[in-house]
This record gives sequence, structure tokens and C-alpha cells, in this order.
Amino acid sequence: MVVIADSSIVDGASGSRPSTPLLVPSKKRKVASTNPEPSPAPNDPSTAANVALPTRNDFLSRPRLTISRLPTFTDTSVTYHTTEQLVTNRMAFRYAPAGVSPPGSVLPCRTIESLPTSYRVSWEDRSSFVKVTPDGLGLIGERGFRSARCNAPIREGKWYMEVRIENGGGDRSTYAPDINMRQGSHVRLGWARREAPLNGPVGLDAYSYGYRDSNGDKVYLSRPRPYGRSFRSGDVIGMYISLPPRCKPDPRDNHDPAHLRRERIPIETKGQEYFESLEYPQSKEMTALMDFSNKSSNTASLPSASSNKKAASTKNLPERGARPGQVPEAPVLRPLPTLPDSHIAFFVNGECQGIAFEDLFDYLPLRTTPASRKKEKDKKRAREGAPQEHKENPFDDGTLGYYPVISLFNYARVRLNPGPNFDFPPPPDIDSVLKGTDHNVNQAQTWRPICERYPEFMKEQWDLDDQEEEEAVLDAAKRAEVEKAEAQKKAQREKSRQQTEARKRAKKNPELRGSSVVSAHGSTTEPAAPSDDRLGSSILIASTSQATERGMDHIHSPAPTAASSGDFNHVPEAESGYNSEVIEGDGEEEQHDGFAPDVDHHDDDDDDDDEVFREAASPYRKPRMQNNSSTIMDIDLEDLL
Repeated sequence: MVVIADSSIVDGASGSRPSTPLLVPSKKRKVASTNPEPSPAPNDPSTAANVALPTRNDFLSRPRLTISRLPTFTDTSVTYHTTEQLVTNRMAFRYAPAGVSPPGSVLPCRTIESLPTSYRVSWEDRSSFVKVTPDGLGLIGERGFRSARCNAPIREGKWYMEVRIENGGGDRSTYAPDINMRQGSHVRLGWARREAPLNGPVGLDAYSYGYRDSNGDKVYLSRPRPYGRSFRSGDVIGMYISLPPRCKPDPRDNHDPAHLRRERIPIETKGQEYFESLEYPQSKEMTALMDFSNKSSNTASLPSASSNKKAASTKNLPERGARPGQVPEAPVLRPLPTLPDSHIAFFVNGECQGIAFEDLFDYLPLRTTPASRKKEKDKKRAREGAPQEHKENPFDDGTLGYYPVISLFNYARVRLNPGPNFDFPPPPDIDSVLKGTDHNVNQAQTWRPICERYPEFMKEQWDLDDQEEEEAVLDAAKRAEVEKAEAQKKAQREKSRQQTEARKRAKKNPELRGSSVVSAHGSTTEPAAPSDDRLGSSILIASTSQATERGMDHIHSPAPTAASSGDFNHVPEAESGYNSEVIEGDGEEEQHDGFAPDVDHHDDDDDDDDEVFREAASPYRKPRMQNNSSTIMDIDLEDLL
């Protein structure tokens, strides 16, 4: 279930892909042409500048890209760019490049890369006030602290990278428009989760851990603590993180947050397809750590409820109906799990500063409560039949983890070095250095350069695409079975309705009740033919089973009439058209038609036929039982009607 927010695919997508709902079309995008455009070469970003996504009636006719068209850097006179043609994560929404799926796919879009295809700063996951170089490794800020995350998270293992400080530590920036600024440039480096804000420094809340340049303090929950030496322009800072192996989800627990599940909707904006998803919200348990009223020596512990008295306000007035002196119960907070044996360390020009943070909080979302699940179930029931909309994801979507974060203040500048060649290579076993144990210089390297993380992360995303495609195929088959069963039920209901209406009409119209006659064996004969006044008030009806068993040669022939006679010109107008008499002969009742032609009744060959003729013509004979127990009944039509 996906949504394509583009008016250009309303007709085509609805016809060829019924599972693709639509949103409001974008009014900002300008279209250059309606003809199909070829996909630009992945290694030639300059050609992508001339490729605009045209308006098409069929979504599937769009170019199938493996590399995003954006960003493009056409102005070579400047070093740092704003990339205004890109969308950035903001307003609790997150974006990732998407491309049209190959033919035959159930899902309309898949995850694609953007240039350059390497570990760098994320084009979308950064503040719009942070400018970047075309290679994604150089960054410069503006006034105030602005942050940017890299393009792949760390979920497990030991990883290392370097950041060169080109301008920071309070030095004046040559890129600043006002050289007489009161404060110089500053840099903070660290690691943060997805929930950490970008328009603020790393270490601002419980979702990030920072290291500041001015005095070397480590910062968490906006609380600086003494840690290492300060750093300034020209220094190289090494960033190291160690996380335990990722926990496997419990297959018997459907509410385990470790399950991999993505909640995203493909959209089109600014000439490029994107996946849009809701950012993970900050939990009340994590925001409660920011309570300064009862500081704890352990910043990772959950603070207790505040005992300080506050002035009366609309927020802390006692509830109505509460007893005097009764304190309302505080909401029950969920426990905050941590990652055992996890830690963060920093290096300054190759010198280890020790462990800055350890026992980091788990990056998985907190487990949902039964009340929240019931509330979400009610919302889902209310959304049934409505267009698809965003919803919070209580599970891991594959992009959770700890990201390298760079925070810049007053036009500070840095340059990333993801490896594998570092200016100050760390020892092979960083953990042994941090713990003060003996280490061998010649031993195998236990950490990995963070540049190796990008191809791993993209493979994880493509594996999730394949998994979602398989699930979509199964869901489509299940929906087809359900729709088929519903169609059969609908047809059965329609048939029952028609039968009920037919019975009602038969009850209202008496003539329809005599349209069929049921024999003694329950078989129904064909509707009776209109009666002739010349036949009298009664007719003889034979069972259809008799005709079937005895054959057509033994069926009684109808009585001859004037119409069937060869000569009927002498019939008097005042007399009945059928005038038969009973003549005794051979013990059988014989009927002579005044209009019948001469028949030789003494012909031995015709005795059997004559007998059959006489039996059928006589209106006075009694019913005779046959060997097959079929019955010939003398039924009055008036009784039937």
C-alpha cells in the first residue's frame, strides 16, 4: 500500500496498479517535457541536471533509476552548496531516495542510492543551514548550532573515523559575513540516534552524546562533564564506538521492537521519487531524563519525581474532585534498556582521551503498552476504506542505530575522513587501550573503518526491499482469494434474492401457480397448453417419466380434431368442432371422430396402433397403472386454478 503524490500518475497508476492510492499533486514542480527521458549515467552527475521528471499518465513509464538524479552541483565557483533541490528531514518526517521498481514487481518503488555512493554526510538528514561540498565530506555551518548526520548508522560492531577541524575552537572564520562577530566558530562531535534534533548541538538531550572543542568536556543531556583535552583548528579528532551484537527478535512475540518492519510511503517531489516516513517520536521516558530538579550522579539513570514546590498555574492546579493533600499518581514509565559493553571514545591527533560514555541506551523503540496498542487498533479500524496515511512504527525499520554527528557554530568548518587511510591510525585493539590492558601491536585489527559500513547498509536495505516484495506478493494472493470468495457470496446472495422475489410474485399472481404441475413422484411437467372448449372441462395428463421409459412409440396420441382432419369443410357452424361417440367393440371403448378419415379397423397390422389411438381418444377411460408405476391422472383445471 503505497501513495504516489503526483497528479501525473492518476490515470495510469489507477489502471495498471490498483493498489497505488494517490495524494494531492505537487504544485511547485515545473515540467520541462512530456516525452520519456533516458536515465542519466550514474557516474556522470552533470547529465542529471538536464533530466527532469516529466508528467506522465502512467507511473510505470517513468525511468527506472538505480542512482538518484539529485543532488546536482552546477555552480563550480563556490565550495559549499545548499542543495536546495533536495528535500531534507524536517517537521517529524524523514526522506530517502526511491526509484521505480522493475517490471513485474508488486511494489511500485525500491530503495536506490545517491551520488557519491560512499560513506559521507547524508543529503537529507542534515539541517538546511549546513552547507556541503559535492563529495559530501566537507561541511560549513552558519549562525547558531546546526547539525548533520552521516548516511549509514552503526548498529553493532566496532567502528572508527576521523574529522579534521578546519575552523573551530573559537577561531574567527574567513567565511563569516561579519568578521567582527562577538563569538568565534565552535565544533561539537559525537554520536546520535535518529530522534536527536538537527537544529541544535549534539549532546543536547538523551538521544546524543557529544564532545566539545572549547574545553574538552563531554556533553549529555546538555550537562557538560570534564573529559579530555580541548581541540581547535587543524586538529584531527578520532571517533570510536563499540556496540554489542544486535539482538534477534523473538518470533513468538509479535510486539518485540526488534522485528524489522518499515512504514513508509513513496511520493514524488522536486522531480524525484522519495520514501517518506514518520520520524520516531521522543518517548516521555527519555525526555524525563532532562528533569534538572533532581540531578543524579549517574546521568543514565531515570530521575525520580520532583519534590520542589511550584507556583500554581493552569498546568499544576489540583484536579477537580481530588481530596485535599492528595497528590495525583505519576504516569508509569517504561524501563529504559541499555546496550551492555557499549562505549564511545575520542582521540585527539592520535592521543586516546579514554572512554567518554558507556552503557549507551538501546536504539530500538520502547515496547508498546497494551493501552497504546488498543488505541492504534481503534485508529486502524477508523481508517479502513480511507486513503493510506502515515502511522508511527513501533518496530525497527532497519535504519535505527547510532550515527556520527557533526555540530557547527558560527561558520565552523570540518572535513570527514571515513577511511581506510587515516591521518592518525589508532592501535589495532582500541578496547585494550581504553581498558588499560596489555596489547600487542602486531595483533589483528579489531575495529573497522567506517567507510566499510556504507555497502553493508545498502545491502541490508535491498534485502528488506526483497522481503517486502515477497510479503506483498503473498498479501496480493490473499486479497485475491478474499475478493473471489466475496464475489461468490455476492452472486449467491443475488441468486437467493431473485428466487425470493420470484416466489413473492407467484403468490401475488394466481395464474403463475398453475404454470407447473407436480406428479405423484415429485416431477414437474411443462406448463399446460391453453385448453380448447371442445375438449371439455377435464384433460388427461401423463407423467413425463412414463414417456421416457416407454418410448415415443407408446405415448398416447392426442384425440383428432377438426383442425387435424383432412376434410373439415362439412363441419356445421352450430355444432362443436369435436363430436365423438362411444361405440362398443372388442371390449374396448372406441371413439369415432366424425371428421376422421376412413380407417381399416380389420387390418391385423394396425390393431395395436388402433388400440393405442382408441385409448388416447376416449375421454371416459379410467386411469391405468403401468408396470413402471407411473400414473395417468384425470385432473380438473378448475381445481388447479
